[in-house]
Amino acid sequence: MPDSSIDRNAVRRIKAAAALMLGWLALLWVLEAVDSSTGALQTYGLSPRDAGELRDVIPMAFLHHGFDHLAANALPLLVLGFLAALSGTGHFLRVVLTIMVVGGLGVWLTAADNSVTAGASGVVFGLLGYLLVRGFVNRRAVDIVVGLLVLVMYGSALWGVLPTNPTVSWQGHLFGLIGGVMAAFMYRRPKRRAPAGALIP
Repeated sequence: MPDSSIDRNAVRRIKAAAALMLGWLALLWVLEAVDSSTGALQTYGLSPRDAGELRDVIPMAFLHHGFDHLAANALPLLVLGFLAALSGTGHFLRVVLTIMVVGGLGVWLTAADNSVTAGASGVVFGLLGYLLVRGFVNRRAVDIVVGLLVLVMYGSALWGVLPTNPTVSWQGHLFGLIGGVMAAFMYRRPKRRAPAGALIP
């Protein structure tokens, strides 16, 4: 008979992941509405190689250049974020913070002069990279399957790390992806030890 405590824990994680991502998306839409009506938040976009702009490495991931820009990021952020957040809120927040810092610093170092970068696409690419390699790092079959499904759904987006469009921050995509892969290794799950006396096949 299935362990009901495991079922309850799974349901709790699903609800927490859904609430977290829906709340995050709601915040992004509110921020864009405020910025579109006042223009006050664009100062938090990230300009390269200015020491004063380092404060915007994190905020830039919460801002967008218009509702169309936000809409393009919303669905993949929701899907990939939900899948990653199923591993636990604390773990997820560490992963996302790593992606934001690595991605933001990469943009700050390499973006074109006089550019202003904003948007959650770096986080999207980071979560994509994290989910693609997490299963192999942790040697967990279920995570490998999730990674393969993510590859089928969003693998074509990986072309976005190439400088093919001057209006798109390929730097944010590339360094976000790198940050996600780094996070998979930095926060790998420890191997479970078998109980004393247990037989290991």
